[in-house]
Order: sequence, then structure tokens, then C-alpha cells
Amino acid sequence: MKRKPSKPAPTSHETPPEFAGMDESAWVDVIHKMDEVYSQLLADEVALEEKNAQLEQSQQFIFGLLSAMSDVLVACNQDGLIEETNRALCELLGRSEGDLRDLALESLLADDASVQSLRQACQASSLHTKGSVVEIHLRHSSGSLISVDMNCTPRHNSRGQHIGHVLVGRPMGELKRAYHQLREAHEALKDTQQQLLHSEKMASLGRLVAGVAHELNNPISFVLGNVFSLQRYSQRLQQYLHQIHGLPLPESVLALRRELRIDRLLEDLPSLMEGTQEGAQRTADIVSGLKRFSAMDREELSRVELNGVVERAIRWIKIGTAPRFVVKWTHQADCFVSGHGGQLLQVMMNLIQNAYDAAVAVNQQSPELHITLTQQGARVKLNFDDNGPGIAPEHMQRIFEPFFTTKSASKGTGLGLSISYGIVEQHVGTLSARNLPQGGARFTLELPLAG
Repeated sequence: MKRKPSKPAPTSHETPPEFAGMDESAWVDVIHKMDEVYSQLLADEVALEEKNAQLEQSQQFIFGLLSAMSDVLVACNQDGLIEETNRALCELLGRSEGDLRDLALESLLADDASVQSLRQACQASSLHTKGSVVEIHLRHSSGSLISVDMNCTPRHNSRGQHIGHVLVGRPMGELKRAYHQLREAHEALKDTQQQLLHSEKMASLGRLVAGVAHELNNPISFVLGNVFSLQRYSQRLQQYLHQIHGLPLPESVLALRRELRIDRLLEDLPSLMEGTQEGAQRTADIVSGLKRFSAMDREELSRVELNGVVERAIRWIKIGTAPRFVVKWTHQADCFVSGHGGQLLQVMMNLIQNAYDAAVAVNQQSPELHITLTQQGARVKLNFDDNGPGIAPEHMQRIFEPFFTTKSASKGTGLGLSISYGIVEQHVGTLSARNLPQGGARFTLELPLAG
């Protein structure tokens, strides 16, 4: 039986049967495709590394924001479990981030009312897709309560599905301090504005008073000069008429003397001249006081005698608004202080006017004020004691505040005592008030003596 000759095995340099028929160009295409796949793999790896770097950078940025936030932040899932917090919350509660993660937020609340408020806020924010504000009480690790004002906002994923809540807030203590500072700044601004308005008003009043005083000064000077001349003339006329009356006169002249009452006229003439002189002098004093008052913001420091200031203030108040005010005052030895005479006059007038307003409220027929001046070492003290109702305990701490007054709007602005207090402080003195045991109030003004 004949056997077929076996096919010789291919040598190593021969092409395998399955790749038989592939030319060199096909192999080049395969190699190029492998290079493209490898290059794409390298590019994908580089892009993946860049994405990882960007992701890490974003995580560091978010972590930095969370750490830098002064407000507390809590991110919870739908079940109320904490997923993320920040350093501010950890420091506020005295707990670490690891202790808070996966912990129920309600377990940090201090009372049932806070739990109920938080649930209502989360429910409201979920329904309206916007934040809602709630005040809750958290419990510190030491057991103390912390009031926090929180804003609850819903969280959503990329598909818009609700996945939890974010709560951002600040302790109420910080909010109260910030509000207190804001209120103090606002009050200071109002005080400054009112002081500016008052300064402008006083400047306008000073210009008006200065003009009136200047206009009055000339005619008063004429009156005083003429009065002195009339006094001299009247003395001469009296001497002449006495000589004439000593002579034997005709009956017609004697009858005319009786008819014109020449003897009575000669008797009244000196008192009339003295009264005219006194009135003119008082008017001149008032004009001088007006000029001094109008220049009180421009005058320089000088030696001021307090007795005269008190007496001018008493005279002005009694002439102006309180003619039946009984002021008991005794002129003491000369007492000099260093300051502005016009400003001190304003203080005295404010204290006397306030004493009259208080006393007349309960003593319609007999309002009284006792003023005493005493020197104690290097200081002088003035006490103003009225017979009014005294100062109510709730008003004692506020009587020197700007715009505080117990008077009606038509009778007081609440600036008199406040401005007086500031003037006394500028003179390195003190102004205080207290109630007297027998009733009424006492205002005490202390100033350093000059020199």
C-alpha cells in the first residue's frame, strides 16, 4: 500500500499559514493601529491624572472654605444623619469631626422645642425649595446650652432629587454683640448729629443776640449819659428854685406854684432820676450779659467769679419765665474758677429752670430753690435744692442722657441737662443729682478753683 508523502514542516523564516497572503503593507497598518491605541492609552492616563489633580485641588479648596468659615455648617442626608461639618461647629460644640460624622443632628439639640423647630424648618425648606430660618439650642460637650440662629436649605443631586439639608448659622451671642455695637454706633451718630444741630442753632442764636445787644447798646448808652446829665441839671434847678422861693413873690406866682405842685415835683425828682438810672443800668447789664452769652463758644478761658454768674442766672430766669420763683441765695466771698463765663451761665440757667419746672409741678403757689456755695480745699461746690417731687428711681440713671425728658414736647427737648453735663466735664468738674430725705431733688455742681 502506497503512502502519500508528508508535507514538510515550515521553517522558522516562513509565514504561518493563518497569516499567509498578508503583505508588508498590512503589517505596517497593524503596527500603526497599535501605536494609536497605545498613544490613546497614554493620553487617557494623563487626562485621568489631571482630573485627579483637579479633583484634589477642588477638595482642598472646599476644605479650606469650610475651615475658614466663622459660621457653623452642617450637611445632613434625608435621614438627618450628619455627612459633613466644619471646624466652627466642632469648636462650638467641643467635639471632633469624627465624633459628629454619621451622628443624628437631633441628638445634638438641647430640648424638645428645638427638635420640633428643626423638623418644621426642614419640612418647610423641602416644600418651598428655599431656606428657612430657625433658632435652636445646641448642647455643648460640657452640657451647657448654646443658642444658634440657623438657616436650613434643601440639598439636591445632579438630577434635581432631594437628598438632604444644609444648615448654616451663627451663635446668638455674636449676633447680639454685633447688634449692640451697631446700636451704640447708631446712638453715637444720633448724638453727634444732634450736637451739630444744637451747635448750629446756638451759633445762629449767638449771632442774633449779638446783633440785638449791639443795637440796644447805643440807645442805652445815650439814656445813661442823659440821666447823669439830668441829675446834675436837676440839682442846679433845685438850688435855684430854693433861692427863688425864699424871696417875697407876688400872689399870682405863689398861686401858680401851688397849682403846678412845684414843691411835690421837687421832692419826687431825685427818686425819679434814681429809678431811671437804675433801670437804664439794669438794661445795660442785660445787654452785657447777652453779649457775653452770644460769645460763649468763642471766648477764651478766663477767671470767672461764680457769685456773679449765679446772680445773673437767677435774675434772667425770674425775669424770663419764673417771676414768682422764690430763690434763696446768699452772696458768699468771691470765688473764682477758670472757664467760660457764658457756658457756666448756661449751666446755672438750666439748673435753675429745671428746678422751677419741677417745683411748680407740685407747689403751684410756693416753688422754692435753695442755692448754697461752699469752698472745699481746691474745689468749689454749688448745691441746688428744690421743693419738687424728686427724681423717680427709674429716671435717676438717665437724667443726663440726650433727649431724655419727663416734660411734654412743648416744654422741653431733653438737651439742657445733657449739654450742661458736657460743659461741666469740659471745665474738669462734675455734675450729679440725688433725692433729698425731706423731699425734692439736689443737683450738685463741683468745679476746681482757679489757680
